[in-house]
Amino acid sequence: MIQKGIEKTTIILPGLVISIVISLISQGLAFFFPTLGAALIAIFLGILLGNTFLNKPILNTGTKFSEKSLLELSIVLNGLILDFQIIKQVGLTGFTFILFQMVATIVAAYWIGRYLKFGKKFSLLMGAGNAVCGSSAIGTVSPVIDASEKDKGLSITIVNVTGTLLMITLPILSAIIYKNETVQTSALIGGTVQSIGQVIASAKLVNDDVANLSIVFKLMRVLLIIGVALLFGKMNFEENKSLFSKSGSKQENKKSTAGIPWFIYGFFLLFLLRSFVSLPDFLVSASRNVSNQFEIAALAAIGLRVKFSDIVKEGPKTLLYGLLVGSIQVLLAIGLIFWLF
Repeated sequence: MIQKGIEKTTIILPGLVISIVISLISQGLAFFFPTLGAALIAIFLGILLGNTFLNKPILNTGTKFSEKSLLELSIVLNGLILDFQIIKQVGLTGFTFILFQMVATIVAAYWIGRYLKFGKKFSLLMGAGNAVCGSSAIGTVSPVIDASEKDKGLSITIVNVTGTLLMITLPILSAIIYKNETVQTSALIGGTVQSIGQVIASAKLVNDDVANLSIVFKLMRVLLIIGVALLFGKMNFEENKSLFSKSGSKQENKKSTAGIPWFIYGFFLLFLLRSFVSLPDFLVSASRNVSNQFEIAALAAIGLRVKFSDIVKEGPKTLLYGLLVGSIQVLLAIGLIFWLF
């Protein structure tokens, strides 16, 4: 047993170490390129190296482990960052805005994807990634819908590119439309930009008040990932059938066997713990930092596993997909903000 454990660790170690090294390099580069952020740099650096110098079979097991396990652990630790106070801070109006914005984004992303001839699973990954929290959301729903590694890698890459574009443009847009008014600007940035890091970076370009409130709007989206995952788990992914039609017996058996991924339970349990137990600040801060480190290393591993051939094959159409979804997100948010605020 011990021997098998050592052998398994030896196989995993090369890819795991490379993923961690790339994540550390990415965080260093992010100091010089803050508008890009460590997450996007890690993906692109992983893609570049994974298709050139590090295109080695010996790394495959470790990068697959990093992609799956580190991202799952990152999602679980996010439970300690959130609590029920978030709902109180944004109020019923803020919660309504986030709920409508998320539902509309998922629906729009799905139908745009289907119109562009993408598969159901890829379209739903794009919906979850854009509507909720980028890479973490895609990592959460991927096992629920049994998405392929190719769809997972491409969707994470495109969603992060879209998030970067919104991160840079939304502060300019909010200055034009809202004159940087705190609530409206925070709702626009926190309700549309993809990852938490991108939200913080974008809001900081405005002011600290917007940064603080944008995070609240953003964390509301993260909190609702559980509902998205549960909803996706009930869908039918057979291409010739409706999403909400009854699945065939084979698919039903597969879903009943798979169940809800363990990390969703872990996330929810830690969320309840944070909400009802007074935890020391250092524990919450440490959870945030560790979760961020795990996520960036997992993104580096995902980049290492994405091949240029897939991007070239799907690239132009996929980039158009991301641009269309991002644009519709912003238009939806502006409309909802006008209506609700």
